[in-house]
Amino acid sequence: MDRPQRIAFAASDSEAAQQALARMVGLYGQRALEEAEVIVALGGDGFMLQTLHATQDMAAPVYGMNCGTIGFLMNEYDVEDLPERLAAAEQEVINPLSMRAGDAAGQVHQALAINEVALLRAGPQAAKLRVSVDGKMRMEELVCDGALLSTPAGSTAYNYSAHGPILPIGSDVLALTAMAAFRPRRWRGAILPKSAVVRFDVLETAKRPVMADADSRHSVRDVLWVEIRSEPKVRHKILFDPGHGLEERLTREQFV
Repeated sequence: MDRPQRIAFAASDSEAAQQALARMVGLYGQRALEEAEVIVALGGDGFMLQTLHATQDMAAPVYGMNCGTIGFLMNEYDVEDLPERLAAAEQEVINPLSMRAGDAAGQVHQALAINEVALLRAGPQAAKLRVSVDGKMRMEELVCDGALLSTPAGSTAYNYSAHGPILPIGSDVLALTAMAAFRPRRWRGAILPKSAVVRFDVLETAKRPVMADADSRHSVRDVLWVEIRSEPKVRHKILFDPGHGLEERLTREQFV
């Protein structure tokens, strides 16, 4: 992109991020989000997700600077030469997942998830799920602590902790991963095309309550069913320093 003149800064509530915000605004000024050519998010991955969700209807891309603990979606924090770094940055475009979840009260909830949609047991008993893909039942009964559907951008987050595969950006696939699967005991999940529509039906809901969660931002308790698909109409634009984009990070993560 051209050397930006209008930069909007946003920061998490952490002391380190707030100190970084004061330094950045002092050096480069502050524009309203609606006027910005680029948005700089100061914090960790959680704040980056929050910023992407909050600005999804804006044209400006988001450039993250790591003031948190993990920072997989973030660039290295440095106050020097920020306009030049932004001009040289490489852009990745990712689509979120769309979740529709029906609960025991008859309500249907909708939410977007950049990383993953997860179903989690909400009681002492393991969850019992029926799994369908594109209207065809693929697994009559999955007994587990939970299951999730992850985007490539989120494949190194909760999905990776659950021993799911790391997905390269641009691969147009999603990862379906079980957490502590009891039956089928050796089932390790599936890689599905990005166009797939995945539906979970919760079995024995009174005995085995389940909650659904989108990016740890929107949780629905006592779900009866959850339907998940990629949402191509929403395009999150993320900027990375050259050589440090998601593609490189995903590859590097597999050799540590």
